Amino acid sequence: MSARYLPEPPHKHGQAAALGILLINLGTPDEPTPKAVRRYLKQFLWDPRVVEIPRAVWWLILNGIILNTRPKASAQKYAKVWSSEGSPLRVHTEKQAKLLQGYFVQAGYRNVQVDYAMRYGQPDVASALGRLKAAGCTRILALPMYPQYAASTTASAVDALGAAFARLRNQPELRVVRNFHDDPAYIRALAHSVQTHWNQNGRGELLVMSFHGLPRFSLDKGDPYFCECHKTARLLAEALNLKPEQYQVTFQSRFGRTEWLKPYTQPTLEALAKKGSKHIDIICPGFVADCLETLEEIAIECRAAFLANGGQALNYIPCLNEQHDFISALLTLAQRHMQDWLASPAPDAATLAQQAERAHSLGAKA
Repeated sequence: MSARYLPEPPHKHGQAAALGILLINLGTPDEPTPKAVRRYLKQFLWDPRVVEIPRAVWWLILNGIILNTRPKASAQKYAKVWSSEGSPLRVHTEKQAKLLQGYFVQAGYRNVQVDYAMRYGQPDVASALGRLKAAGCTRILALPMYPQYAASTTASAVDALGAAFARLRNQPELRVVRNFHDDPAYIRALAHSVQTHWNQNGRGELLVMSFHGLPRFSLDKGDPYFCECHKTARLLAEALNLKPEQYQVTFQSRFGRTEWLKPYTQPTLEALAKKGSKHIDIICPGFVADCLETLEEIAIECRAAFLANGGQALNYIPCLNEQHDFISALLTLAQRHMQDWLASPAPDAATLAQQAERAHSLGAKA
């Protein structure tokens, strides 16, 4: 029988307390193979935050149909975007964590440790928390990498944090960034990315802003995601001085037969091409790191559909990834949520050692 609580890292007298930041992104299979994709999809699609269908019914659908048909096709798609470094999502998220660590050091905070985790797949949330605890982190800021809040993404990440914390004997203090859909630095980073693309490649007739879709009922039940997507789009359009007719919001990545948030991205692009649009720019503001949904679904599948219906160029604007403006935005976002933590830096190791020695001597005299 496994122990209820995980073993604690060895206690080191005199170790300075550190602050931790945990970037959490959605997840990825370990490799672009049907077996690995099946393992990933089983974890992802069984999350009740992701699929809100009665468990018994969904178990039959998932295990009887989806996991027997979808992994092979999905693996082929992953293979198209897999790099020599690995999964694009994991590669970008790891680099973002390392860069953010460096930005904190440059800002004078050497007691801040930055790590990353995937909600589904590896490295998982529990192992990342373990690494931060081993590094001496007694306060941790969790930063789900979803600008717009959704129960199926942000709330699911919080669920994973809760499950991991439930197995910790010595729990660190925890804060969570709920969203940053209207954060000024994030909007500036998006606008700079679009403007840079236009300067280098020319400007299309329309800017399409494609966000990941959700079932329509999520909006009806009170999920703020749809509204936060539209606010991001409006603020980005204002930053770029776009008129309403110069941009359009769409939603991608439908799954199943139920109605999802509209308008749908690919049908919209096909209709635009049929109406005579030739050059369109498209960006995915809800993704902060390029992944299957951007590199394969948008840059390959949607581009092919647009061209097949009469379009001439669908120019995909990459995600923020490791752009300086975005890492700076993460820095200011984290600083804002950790403000009082950073205002009272932990004592260094030498000071802690002196305090421990003094406490020991006082105890010996008592």
